[in-house]
Amino acid sequence: MPIQVIIKENSFLAKLAAWKLKANSVAIVFGNTIYLWNVTKQQFLKNDRWVLHELQHIRQYRRLGFVNFLFSYLYEWMHKGYYRNRFEVEARQAEEKERKLDLLV
Repeated sequence: MPIQVIIKENSFLAKLAAWKLKANSVAIVFGNTIYLWNVTKQQFLKNDRWVLHELQHIRQYRRLGFVNFLFSYLYEWMHKGYYRNRFEVEARQAEEKERKLDLLV
């Protein structure tokens, strides 16, 4: 079943995430919405790996439910940090998996 995704630019939520992560530009997902900071929708969509990463987070929300995903994500972040958080690991793996499929075509 296709996933309906909403993309919002210039998001204050994404700006807060950029500040916390000390990043220049950020995409952050809540439910089926990708919030962007300091990147346009067109720029974001041209970056296949970034799009695949954020789509994986949307799948995670769908799999676990909104509230359960948020609490699980925050728990992982508090105990393992951002990079080793299992949801981030899975999203990075989704980037690579899709890239490998592209190489086979």
